[in-house]
Amino acid sequence: MAEQFSYNEKGHLLFGGLDTIDLAKKYGTPLFVYDVEKIRENARAFVETFQKHGIKAQVAYASKAFSSIAMVQVAKQENLSLDVVSQGGELYTALQAGFPVDKIHFHGNNKSLEELRMAIESKIGCIVIDNFHEMVLLESLLAEYDATMDVLIRVTPGIEAHTHDYILTGNEDSKFGFDLTNGQADKAIQQLLAKERIHLKGLHCHIGSQIFETDGFMMAVERLFEKLAEWSKSYQFTAEVLNLGGGFGIRYTSEDEPLPLEKYVESLIEKVSSQTNKYNMVFPEIWIEPGRSIVGDACITLYSIGSIKEIPNVRKYVAVDGGMTDNLRPALYQAKYEAVVANKAQQPSDEEVSIAGKCCESGDMLIWDIMLPEVEANDILAVFSTGAYGYSMANHYNRFTKPAVVFVEKGKDQLVVKRESYQDLVTNDLSYEEE
Repeated sequence: MAEQFSYNEKGHLLFGGLDTIDLAKKYGTPLFVYDVEKIRENARAFVETFQKHGIKAQVAYASKAFSSIAMVQVAKQENLSLDVVSQGGELYTALQAGFPVDKIHFHGNNKSLEELRMAIESKIGCIVIDNFHEMVLLESLLAEYDATMDVLIRVTPGIEAHTHDYILTGNEDSKFGFDLTNGQADKAIQQLLAKERIHLKGLHCHIGSQIFETDGFMMAVERLFEKLAEWSKSYQFTAEVLNLGGGFGIRYTSEDEPLPLEKYVESLIEKVSSQTNKYNMVFPEIWIEPGRSIVGDACITLYSIGSIKEIPNVRKYVAVDGGMTDNLRPALYQAKYEAVVANKAQQPSDEEVSIAGKCCESGDMLIWDIMLPEVEANDILAVFSTGAYGYSMANHYNRFTKPAVVFVEKGKDQLVVKRESYQDLVTNDLSYEEE
């Protein structure tokens, strides 16, 4: 990844035009640094491609990748919609950021009564129905509020993406959605179409994450249209919206070869067009939900190097002041990353080391077997492409505090998430008094 970035006369890595060493000194480490111009560039690649082809669409930023008030505000500035999921916290963040409620879509396989109530009271734009239980809860609440709600029905088309098993979501055996092949989706649409307060706008599917080709998406579109053709005859149902999810891959290491973001959009448009022609259907509004592909490669994490342990003829461990508490992906998915020593960015990388996290856990390894210049304590390590599922999955294991987050744009840096303090860690703790 280093070839994407530049260096100053001190040999320091620049990111977003700023000296990363200065940022580390100013804000401390670990530190997430987002290049907002890159976020905007990625978002516009999706939005402008739809516009260029004259396609009515919504590009909904999947906020699970990284959610904060500042990030949601950038999404608003780029005319994105917003995908909030699983728990009311992402919706609450969106509301606090002043995001347009009519462009918020609410996902999740176990939405609670309180969360659905929050969505109705906020008058959000759409709820993605995931199961029969949710349909009952939503119907009862809408009657209570004398309200209506637009919904999509999430279906699993039985397509397996070429990705890690733990992040497959579109195959037949999934906790998400209604299966298209076993009759569940048919039963669900019958019930939804009979409900007066629920307006079924269309279908949603998501086939996986970190996908580098379009074949899976094309197969999913075919499956969806086959079912839509059946439903058109059986129920006179015409989908206004087809939400094809996200999962578009990014480059983490030289092993990854993602497509240009525009290519995913163009392929989807072409396939939907061919299927509407095949079945003589009205071209639906297309929604997509990129998250990782908008923020993933727009961020680096800066760490301070601490202890160094060399085991002769075995391995050299280099420990940093973060780890699985700010980047769980290596431990969870065996994810791979690239990095440079930010204060020695132009020095030759002639030593193989492995980057260890600070947690009391043997599995807390950020990078195995990477070539770096000779490292010393207090050097600054920059790990690339950490913008998705880094801060959003950050945790308090070993009572770690969560890192700070900085946005950089147009030569300026701004703190957008404060570093947690030890006091923050115990804010919700209560004493136990022995009687």
